This record gives sequence, C-alpha cells and structure tokens, in this order.
Amino acid sequence: MVTIDSANPRHLRARQPVNMETNKMSKVLEGIRVLDFGRFIAGPFCAALLADYGADVIRIDRVGGSEDRFIVPVTESGEGALFLQCNRNKRSITLDIDSKEGREVVRRLVETADVVVANMPPKTLVNLGLDYATLSAINPAIILTASTAFGSHEGAGHRVGFDGVGQAMSGAVYMSGTPESPTKAMVPVVDFSTALSCALGTVMALYERRNSGRGQCVEASLLQTALNLSSGALIEEAALAIDRQAMGNRSPSYGPSDIFRVADGWIIAQVIGQPLFRRWANLIGAPELVEDPRFRDDLRRGEHGEVLSDLMGKWCASRTRDDALRELEKAKIPAAPIYSPREALDDASIQESGAYIWLDYPGLPRKAPIVAPPAVLSRTPPDVMRRPPTVGEHTEEVLAEVGYDRSQVQVMRKAGIV
Repeated sequence: MVTIDSANPRHLRARQPVNMETNKMSKVLEGIRVLDFGRFIAGPFCAALLADYGADVIRIDRVGGSEDRFIVPVTESGEGALFLQCNRNKRSITLDIDSKEGREVVRRLVETADVVVANMPPKTLVNLGLDYATLSAINPAIILTASTAFGSHEGAGHRVGFDGVGQAMSGAVYMSGTPESPTKAMVPVVDFSTALSCALGTVMALYERRNSGRGQCVEASLLQTALNLSSGALIEEAALAIDRQAMGNRSPSYGPSDIFRVADGWIIAQVIGQPLFRRWANLIGAPELVEDPRFRDDLRRGEHGEVLSDLMGKWCASRTRDDALRELEKAKIPAAPIYSPREALDDASIQESGAYIWLDYPGLPRKAPIVAPPAVLSRTPPDVMRRPPTVGEHTEEVLAEVGYDRSQVQVMRKAGIV
C-alpha cells in the first residue's frame, strides 16, 4: 500500500510537447492538459484516469463547489466518497462560466488545453460554449469528450439520466432480481463503464491527432454503455425470442451458478462447461449427474438450474465459508466469498495486490482508500500522486498559467467570477 502525504503533493511538471516514445520513465499522457467540466462519475472518472497516466487535469468547479462534491458526504465540509474516488490527481479552480468574464477565462484555458471533458446534454454544451464547434474555433486541435445519458441524436439529446436509467432501459434490471421485484445494481456500473469508454476514446483521439494535427469529438452515452453490458441477453432474445425471466442470482444459461448460504455467511460459485461440471459433480459426491440428460450441456443445466442450486445449497449448508471455498478451490471451481464493504477493505490478498491507495483529505476522520486504476502498464504505470482538490484550491495557480496576475484574480474573486 502507498500512503500519500497530502500536505506535500508533488507539483506537476510544466507542460511539454507530447512524446510517447523517447522517455521510458515518463507518464504516457505527460504534457496533455485536460479541462474537466464533468459532474458526478462518467465525466470526472474519465478525467481522473487520464490524470493517473500523467495528464494535467484541471477541474472547473462552480463557485462554492459543484453539486457532485457533496453526495454521500464523508468529510467535515461535506465532500462525498465518490468525489474522492473520481477526482484524485486533479487541480481545482472555481469559475462562473455563465458570466462574460468566466467565458473569457474558459477561452484562455481552451487555448492551452488538449482535451475538454464534459458530461452534459448537447443543448447545455452549446449554451455554455462547450460544444465542439465553439471549442474547435478557439483551438482546432482540441478534443471534446462528451458523454450523455441517451446520446446526442434528435429526440434524445435533451434528456437527462443517471446510471440506473441506463440499467433499466438496457434489460439488465428486468433480468435481475425476480419477476415480482426487478433489481438494479446498487453500484454505478454503467457510470464507471462509460467513463472507461470515454477514457479509451480520448486516448485514441490523441493518438490519431499525432498524424492529423486535428481534434475531434468523442461521444458516449450511459444507455449505449448499458446496452453493451446487456448485449448477450439482447442478442439471445433477438435470435430466439424466448422472453427470459429473472431468476434471482441463478444463471439461466449454465449451472450451478448462484449465491449459496454457508454456515457462517454466503458464497458465489459458478460452474460453466463440461469439465467444470464433472469436477463439481464429483466434489459433491454425485458423479451420476454427468450422465443425467437434464444436465447434458450448459443450456440444459441452466434450464434445470433450480435443481442444481438446491443440491449445491445442501452441500454448502454444512460447511463454513472458509471450508467450502477451500474445497471449491481444490476442485478448481470458480468461487468467492460474498464480502461486505468492510471485508473487501480488510482482505489481505486484495491489500497485497495494491488495490487501495490510502490518502488524507482535509476534514476526513481517517485516511481514505482510493481504488487504484484498473489497468497497469509495466514501464509507464499510473500513479495517484495528488489528493482530490478542495474547492478552488488551485484557482490562482492555474489562472496565472494563462496570463492572469494576482490583482486580476482578486477583482474576479470580489465579483464572484471565481
């Protein structure tokens, strides 16, 4: 685990021309400047990932702090848990971008930037002067990474939505829980997946720009992301029209695959394919199941999954979680404990993997575990070097970089522009 001394964050180096080939120890995105107008998760986490790989990311906060700072508050001043996760490695300025003076600040920032990240409806982007046409007129090399709820096409671009809306419209919620009680995932899988797609799209646009010298618009939507996540069920329904119904935690396509109660908690086990099914049947002392026509292949095992789950449930009931998992691991059957958040934090193997980067934040009662980036590069790894910024923490610093002196900043501060 790495502990960051938040009182002494390492200052980002001055911007340099991008060179992904010469310095093996430099960060992949070193020299790239990103203006982050994102809110909540899809935009901010995209920008955070770019920052993890070396980009200089400037978060543009509302004067007083943007609304996404204060959801699920964990600090004395109200900063939220997801804000901390999605805004590491950034600098923050406060700015009233609706004002004439604020628009001029944005123009100067755009002149120096490589990427603008904004997850807002297209009409809002136009109203704020953050649409691609306006940005590219200022800086033809700019890349706009814009995610929306439903896309930018006519009839959808004005609509707003959160993670659960994407889950609901993709078929995922219908297929989860039970027919009487559809269930959405309580973690924002669509938001984070959209952010990952946006980060990939941004890096591809930067890569293409090396040859063309031109920017472009990178678009993604929560709904399109959710449809990708649900694609297997959608393709199956289009091909076979079988109208699958929710089965709780049981898989309709193979088995046994379910969540099972053990003597002291819960586990998940997933048996897919004939070799795994044979090992599982031997494990529970029922090798004859392999020859049972009801369980001839994955599809039939899914259709009769209730029977298999019942057999597995009986096997689990007499074992502790550790004992059950030990036997399943010996049989090479994928399985894992159902962890509470506390157990996920305390698991030694997760800690040893470097999954958490523990850091301080003003007003936080104890260090927070920022979850490390999901992809690691061997020569140019990502890093979390800077805690999330307080509101407007770097306003004077950033504005000085685009030509404002201290007296000008003070005038704007008195006028409520910053």
